[in-house]
Amino acid sequence: MKTSIIIPTYNEAENIELLLHNIFAQHIDDLSVVIVDDNSPDKTADIIKKLQQTYPIHLIERQEKSGLGSAYIAGFRYALSKQAQYIFEMDADFSHDPADIPRLLDAVKHSDLVIGSRKINGGQIIGWNFIRIIMSNGAMWFSRILLNFTVQDVTAGFRCFRSQVLNIIDLDSITSNGYAFQEELLLKTQEHGFTIVEIPVIFRDRKNGQSKLGITDIIEFFITIVTLRLKRNSTKS
Repeated sequence: MKTSIIIPTYNEAENIELLLHNIFAQHIDDLSVVIVDDNSPDKTADIIKKLQQTYPIHLIERQEKSGLGSAYIAGFRYALSKQAQYIFEMDADFSHDPADIPRLLDAVKHSDLVIGSRKINGGQIIGWNFIRIIMSNGAMWFSRILLNFTVQDVTAGFRCFRSQVLNIIDLDSITSNGYAFQEELLLKTQEHGFTIVEIPVIFRDRKNGQSKLGITDIIEFFITIVTLRLKRNSTKS
């Protein structure tokens, strides 16, 4: 069963080589990694090009920083074109432990989407300050209430999809491009009736590099959630 892991990157030169070594050390059959790099000034792409000599890595180079959502969609489309059957979302900063990849892969064989969850029993967040925790919990509460999500960790970025989910969802209809992309994609998955399960993971804040979350992303997140709620109301009426 072919598996692809999609990893968006922007200035991840400090993390990407060790991360890829750790991913391929899991010895998953027929595994490839798709990196979508937004012209990182720190030359992340140059490191990846060297590693392509060792590992099955496909690099999508974009000319400017174009957003998380469009990066994932570009990676999804490439993986689907190569007939990948299981497709992961994963961060490049070691917040998502490569050792958890086999656990998500095992779980998706009995569901359509598996979420590496920080918010169920056994899940945990390490390294966030009080303000970041409050912000995250507030965002989750807000989106779960407005969009009636059935899962707990709606903002999680560590996910594994069966390919049919991404084939059936209209990727062109996704409008959010920042961190709200995760909620919009989750909402479409839920609305199509796909089976979604959560398994606990330990999320660790990045040690190297800088967080990409900015005030613009936060504002876009809340605007997108409200917009999605309004669209649902108009559809029902």
